[in-house]
Amino acid sequence: MDEVAFLLRPRRGGWVIDGTVGMGGHAEAMLAWSGEDVSLLGLDVDPEAITRAQARLAPFGDRVTLARASFAELGAVAAAHGVTAARTVLLDLGISSVQLEASGRGFSFQSDEPLDMRLDPARPDTAADLLNGLLEAELARILHEHGEEPHARRIARAIVRRRPLRTTGDLVAAVRSGVPRAAWPRHRHVATRTFQAVRMAVNDEPGALRQVLQAAPALLTPGGRLGVISFHSGEDRMVKQTFRALASEGYAELEPSPLSPGDDEVRANPRARSAKLRVLERLT
Repeated sequence: MDEVAFLLRPRRGGWVIDGTVGMGGHAEAMLAWSGEDVSLLGLDVDPEAITRAQARLAPFGDRVTLARASFAELGAVAAAHGVTAARTVLLDLGISSVQLEASGRGFSFQSDEPLDMRLDPARPDTAADLLNGLLEAELARILHEHGEEPHARRIARAIVRRRPLRTTGDLVAAVRSGVPRAAWPRHRHVATRTFQAVRMAVNDEPGALRQVLQAAPALLTPGGRLGVISFHSGEDRMVKQTFRALASEGYAELEPSPLSPGDDEVRANPRARSAKLRVLERLT
């Protein structure tokens, strides 16, 4: 939070775009650290997140505009709200603790819930649809590419063998049966990578990230900054490659290596341990 507010709060008036406004925490910090001439446009595909952000950001009044939309549509949504340039664009990828623990949509393996995993309830396919309908080879590809799961083929085989899967408990059981007990990770749940991979596939998170990385830099004013917090090495790789490709077009990454959370933050919030923040600045 402190790094985001310090590095991304506008030094002058203008617009901040939070493409993943979530519960409104980062948006609140940037508005609080900025002058009254800074306004914020917040996007999120999750209607529950929009409701929570609306309540949290209510003290800032008409400085805040919220839109239920994916950051993949960033350019069009900004234009629709009259935002032609931004001092700051922030993308906090992944999923919030509230979504993990209280959504009832099957994001977590901590409780037995329906296999939904849609951030946007209007999306056509649920996690159950993918897990029960895809070929074994395609499931293995998703687990390998999105979850970097070393036992992707074995888990995919176990999923197909145990169909139909209806709940998160069914998916956990499939993962446990597919991975030898001796190979279970010591410091995280054996199904962590599988749940991440399935959620990313259900919501096409890599595709959305590719789209927003094409649109966001062009929205920045000179001196404006784009910050991306990723939790997955594939996402961070995509961000790094995009930022470095823009170096010849009047942009520069603030630091060659991403910022990571400190020990105190990880102790207070273990879910932050894999977070990486990269910041791009428009020079001209």
